[in-house]
Amino acid sequence: MEQTARTAIRATDRVLSMSDGQRTSPEDQSPAPSTAFAAALLEGLVRRGVRDVVVAPGSRSQALALAAAAFERAGAIAVHVRIDERAAGFFALGLAVESRRPVAIVVTSGTAVANLHPAVLEAHHSLVPLILLTADRPEELRGIRSNQTTAQPGIFAKATRFAVDVAAPSGLRSESRAADELADNAVSFAAGRGEAGAGPVHLNLAFREPLSSGFVHVPHQLVDALTDEGGLVTPPAAAPTAVYRPSILLDRDKRTVVIAGHAAGPAAESLAHAGGWPLIAEVSSDARYGRNLVVAYRRLLADPALGGRIERAVVFGHPTLSREVPALLSREGMDVTVVAPTGGEVYNPGRRAVRVVSAVSVVEGPVDRQWLGSWITASRGIAEAESRDSAPDLEAARSHDPAERLAYVKAEFSAVRQPIDRRLLVEAVWRATWPHDRLVLGASRLIREADAVVGGKKVRVHANRGLAGIDGTISTALGIATASQRAGGAGVTRVLVGDLTALHDIGGLLLAAGETPPRLQLVVGDDGGGTIFDGLEVATSARKDDIDRVLYTPRSVDFEALARGFGWGHARATTRAELDQALTAQTSAPTLIEVPLER
Repeated sequence: MEQTARTAIRATDRVLSMSDGQRTSPEDQSPAPSTAFAAALLEGLVRRGVRDVVVAPGSRSQALALAAAAFERAGAIAVHVRIDERAAGFFALGLAVESRRPVAIVVTSGTAVANLHPAVLEAHHSLVPLILLTADRPEELRGIRSNQTTAQPGIFAKATRFAVDVAAPSGLRSESRAADELADNAVSFAAGRGEAGAGPVHLNLAFREPLSSGFVHVPHQLVDALTDEGGLVTPPAAAPTAVYRPSILLDRDKRTVVIAGHAAGPAAESLAHAGGWPLIAEVSSDARYGRNLVVAYRRLLADPALGGRIERAVVFGHPTLSREVPALLSREGMDVTVVAPTGGEVYNPGRRAVRVVSAVSVVEGPVDRQWLGSWITASRGIAEAESRDSAPDLEAARSHDPAERLAYVKAEFSAVRQPIDRRLLVEAVWRATWPHDRLVLGASRLIREADAVVGGKKVRVHANRGLAGIDGTISTALGIATASQRAGGAGVTRVLVGDLTALHDIGGLLLAAGETPPRLQLVVGDDGGGTIFDGLEVATSARKDDIDRVLYTPRSVDFEALARGFGWGHARATTRAELDQALTAQTSAPTLIEVPLER
């Protein structure tokens, strides 16, 4: 991949420096070189399937931003404006995750570029296609302490699939061909046509003054070629290409479990069903459903009677939510098969994977029903023993005994007035979410709680698990909601986060003028700090006041005032009834649901 990218860079640099003696004429009212090049680049991206451009304001990037506005006005793309580059990066990440196509981001020079880095790293590790269009000074203004200028080429290091520093356009007619070549490389590498798989690409674009002109030409034939919905539902022109790895056929002679980590997809459930094997599926795996699902997998993996007898594990996706899974895969003598159909890093804790393959199937034959049944029975037994839901006693409700009827009413009243804890919160959000909805889980204690207790349901669950950071969760969710609901898409996007995760991306609450806000519920479990750190081993030995100050980081924030200040709706739920009512209320605009929790 690196050699391919370097070759492309050299070829592009040659084209951009060609002097064919044919420059555009000001007398013809032609656009400025910066505008002409920006329009040609955007046209190339649109022709190859890019349908979304996220713009953060800036002077040096104005040609790209104004060209994007013209293309949107012509119906070729959708433009989304964010004032904070970090929020813009994660919003684009959400758009790309949901739409499954590359999304372009336009930012100006300097710290604006650096602010994209968290989203770029998440996209790199999660194999999400982003195209970074960063404006820069021309060569003669670099290295002289020119204002808002830093070393932008290579700033994202190994996190990009393709990176090129593009010389400032000067009006040569050959530059339109160079722009088209750049667009082709950008979409191809972002969509996964290199050994590293899908991910970010970086086009660092130098511009000289005049930084833009008012004239942007959008070819009518380009717009006419798009669908009636503005091209937003056409298939991507550059579908990911799998890295060559063999497909294998597994036999049935070993006690096997199928592990579905983050973004594993339905192939994991299909294999578990075909093999008759227990399915360990994390909550953001998109495989947490089916008859073979084992919800209480953590305790059962630690049980010598079940977990201790496993001989083979087949792994899909990126497991991140337990210690028991990597411990199993690191066990001496464990037969580990990792399914990785595209490029990128391979999940291999303990470096004990026996094989890495693109696909797995199983030989036909009888299912070991005793092996599968023992897991399912044990998991259901744990769930039933810990369930706090009980069916109402309808006979008591109809009893002729006033005392018995009163006891029934008190029991039902107590149930709806039940105070909310973390388990009740995640169960209520899970219960309210249906296949046409989207669920986004922040990297906090709540995603682990959900993974431990919620049952199987075929809903799309998103989470930034590439690096499992709390960065940009609200912005990512807004991108997901925007992509899933456009063109009349149904459903609500629910975002479940802790209070620190919400505050870390508080700028993401800022809604852009002129854009239709999506239907979104931001559910904030507010326990006054980072209670996830209470589970660290050091919490039992370090000073409590030190733990509180530098890890738990207590704070007091008025979430209602924040929500109202950003133009969001607000609801506060302290009981089960209030929570269920807030989650099932009709949602026409973004709403923050505040849920106080005990530490």
